[in-house]
Amino acid sequence: MTAENPARHAVIVGGNRTPFVKAGTAFADASAQDLLTAALDGLVARFGLAGRTVDEVAAGAVLKHSRDYNLTREAVLGSALSPHTPAVDLQQACGTGLETLVYVANKIRLGQATTAIAGGVDSASDAPVVVSERLRRALLAARRARTPGQRARAFLGLAPADLLPVPPAVVESRTGLSMGESQALTTTRWNIGRQAQDELALASHRNLAAAWQDGFFDDLVTPYLGVTRDGTLRPDTSLERLAALKPVFGRGPDASMTAGNSTPLSDGAAVVLLAEEGQARDNGWPALARVVDAQVAATDYVTGREDLLLAPARALPVLLERTGLGLGDFEYIEVHEAFAATVLATLAAWSEQGLGEVDRARLNVNGSSLAAGHPFAATGGRIAATLAKLLSRKGPGSLGLISICAAGGQGVVAILEGV
Repeated sequence: MTAENPARHAVIVGGNRTPFVKAGTAFADASAQDLLTAALDGLVARFGLAGRTVDEVAAGAVLKHSRDYNLTREAVLGSALSPHTPAVDLQQACGTGLETLVYVANKIRLGQATTAIAGGVDSASDAPVVVSERLRRALLAARRARTPGQRARAFLGLAPADLLPVPPAVVESRTGLSMGESQALTTTRWNIGRQAQDELALASHRNLAAAWQDGFFDDLVTPYLGVTRDGTLRPDTSLERLAALKPVFGRGPDASMTAGNSTPLSDGAAVVLLAEEGQARDNGWPALARVVDAQVAATDYVTGREDLLLAPARALPVLLERTGLGLGDFEYIEVHEAFAATVLATLAAWSEQGLGEVDRARLNVNGSSLAAGHPFAATGGRIAATLAKLLSRKGPGSLGLISICAAGGQGVVAILEGV
């Protein structure tokens, strides 16, 4: 037996991300590795890490090519970090960025690391294109073949349709539904109206635009490929413009989910630097916020008895009971805006569980995914860095809550505390 480590706190030192842009636009020719490397290099430059070894970098991506089996390590090798920096790929769909943060924070608490980087990246522009199953098997058989004749026979029996690529799509394999289609069912079940969705989307754009105008993101975002600001932000939108959009998810006269109150397919990367609190002081780094606690959960969405994107409604009660906190204790609450209706359904579920009401003045105060965009695995890093800076400005002891839903009926919630 060895003596237990004294109490160690993992703190967020700072973050960095690329701007987020709509897929097929400014970053269309950049790979996920390019984006993650750019985000890392911006962080390295900001905190003087060039040539230094970090104990670990944890990141991930949802839309991933087979060539990217070691994505994070390759991004590290392409960055200004020391090549002695180890890396690991983790993935929990949209929860990836936050889960990697929890992963490295726990390592710091255990004494297995003193400095670490967490984050994620996704490029819908760089989504892998899949071949048909019959063609895949034929290609593998041809690769195993020893003679030209054997290679030719591997392709016998293929029909023209087998040669067509399978269009990329983010759908639940067990239901065949996209996130939007699944959320449309939830939107109807929870009676979420169109106006409430558009109002939340408008608030996201206005809050994000104000934050950019005030310079809040100047030390959180590094320009990339000539882009200096999030490309999906619409500071001039209005309720009238949002109301004019036609529904894209749901059916019938009650369909209410539009391109304006749903997140677009996006490209971008975000990373967060964490350190043991004393180590941060020794390096002359700021300690913005401590990572207090986190909780994951999952729903039984396959049977239809529960909702795909409401796992945070299962996770939060557990976290609050363990910490003895209530919703009213949080100065800031960040709920990932996969869709405006997702946020509204999550708030309604929390209220139904008796957790209380969320003060909208504390919700996503600097905007969120509806305005910024949502490169799946990068969103958690964006939110964590934003919240840590808000809490640092608020002062020691201030509390913030992060809630992120994820594909597969999963979700993660976490608490940060200002230092």
